[in-house]
Amino acid sequence: MTHITVRPVPQRARLMLEQSGVHPLLARLYAARGITTADELDTQLKSLLPPEGMKGLDAAAALLADAVQAGRKILIVADYDCDGATACAVGMRALRGFGAAVDYLVPNRFETGYGLSPEVARLAAARSPDLLVTVDNGIASVAGVAEAKRLGMQVIVTDHHLPGHELPAADAIVDPNQPGCRFASKAIAGVGVMFYAMLALRAELRRRGHFASRPEPALASLLDLVALGTVADVVPLDRNNRILVAQGLSRIRQRRMCPGIAALLSVAGRDPARAGTFDLGFAAGPRLNAAGRLADMSLGIECLITDDPGRALNIAQQLDAINHERRAIEAEMREAAAIHLEEFDAAERASVVLFDPGWHQGVIGILAGRVKERLHRPTFVFARGEGGELKGSGRSIPGLHLRDALDLVAKQQPDLLKRFGGHAAAAGLTLMERDLPEFATLFERVARSLLSPATLTRTLETDGALEAAYRGLDTARLLQGAVWGQAFPAPLFADEFEVVQQRLLKDRHLKLTLQQGRARFEAIRFNHPEGAPDRIRAAYRLDINEWQGETSVQLVLEHFEAA
Repeated sequence: MTHITVRPVPQRARLMLEQSGVHPLLARLYAARGITTADELDTQLKSLLPPEGMKGLDAAAALLADAVQAGRKILIVADYDCDGATACAVGMRALRGFGAAVDYLVPNRFETGYGLSPEVARLAAARSPDLLVTVDNGIASVAGVAEAKRLGMQVIVTDHHLPGHELPAADAIVDPNQPGCRFASKAIAGVGVMFYAMLALRAELRRRGHFASRPEPALASLLDLVALGTVADVVPLDRNNRILVAQGLSRIRQRRMCPGIAALLSVAGRDPARAGTFDLGFAAGPRLNAAGRLADMSLGIECLITDDPGRALNIAQQLDAINHERRAIEAEMREAAAIHLEEFDAAERASVVLFDPGWHQGVIGILAGRVKERLHRPTFVFARGEGGELKGSGRSIPGLHLRDALDLVAKQQPDLLKRFGGHAAAAGLTLMERDLPEFATLFERVARSLLSPATLTRTLETDGALEAAYRGLDTARLLQGAVWGQAFPAPLFADEFEVVQQRLLKDRHLKLTLQQGRARFEAIRFNHPEGAPDRIRAAYRLDINEWQGETSVQLVLEHFEAA
């Protein structure tokens, strides 16, 4: 069951924003999202939080500057998702600009697992680097950092994930979520942390006179990468992240992006001039992530670090093909999941745990998200690994912090989970296949203890009715130009309509003509083949539809119910 609610709008904040010159509709939307003054909407680079508050940044900058100036070999250890790939690309591009001898290594998720493991440290040592720099990983790599140090390498950890009970013995740790860090934005993505590390390194090199004989790189040119990684990692868009994303989107819209992002948008059929967070999160991001899910994220990183537009387009086309394969695999897995869930009773269960021997390890996270959205239950999906192990990927609902829930499971049965990690909304774990029934029982017990009946009811929070005068192209473009994302959600409106016509597209999308008063609207609900009643209350967003040279407004329905 889904319950449609309306966000409260603090009227004083709305009026103050309007009086400051903010468009009346945007003033209402922003006030409902906690914005109280127009200053909070400033997305100029000068409004970014200063690097000085980030613990470990000075030590990292000094180590990197020493390596750059001495010509020592730096190796970036990346992660295999979009955040890790963009963070790696930021490091590669910046360090090359500083004159560093730098290369990268990205673990294969199927062979070496996540992060700087001891095995990855040994693979890194084979390349004879002097300094390892992790991006989007490392804060939990206690054994891996120890192995890297034993093999004679210095280690800098840059990460944004929550630390465990023990920090790795790295030479420097840059992670705003580590104890004692005063940096105000705890929501920054891994790519954002690496961008700040490069800002600090440039400042350190300036102090040393490094740019007296060479040009100083303009690090703002990396903001398209920062925007992509930030949006794709679905981190909360607090003010600092909104600035990073807005600045990156501005560069993309001006076509001042790296060839790789241009190519990814091109193969997705997206116009850079009108790019928004939706294009980054649902077009460019998935194609980049596909490499890490099914193949090797090195392909994605190469797309982002090449300056050759032809090579970037060739790689983007390969990534697009891999993404099509990923979608086909996902479709098969969803069909199998539907069979597994035929007897699932949401009234009796607070969680979902699914496993199928044929499922692909690289796609289980996507499937977990789909099941979570459908059933509104915290969900873990498992696939087979090596040696009798299962790899699990989980997605959660508001009210249950997934990593903390796994921690509670581990405390109840200390030998059950071989490895686990993550954050509130998503997490991963490894256990033995024989232990899956016990995990399902314990996870259900934990979920039931943490979730109330209210949190187990899906709530669709909307912005209420949209005035008829605002249901046009100008408003759609106005909303498309703003920055929306996790914890700063895109506008979702709720209104009642008469259903004039309805039909199925491609046997799975419901196409409707809706009427309210004298006004008619074209609408669509994706992946929803069931028909609509004659009168509905719908939660929808404004979208711009282009077909055969015609541009029009389309209502994209997220949910509807009988009015």
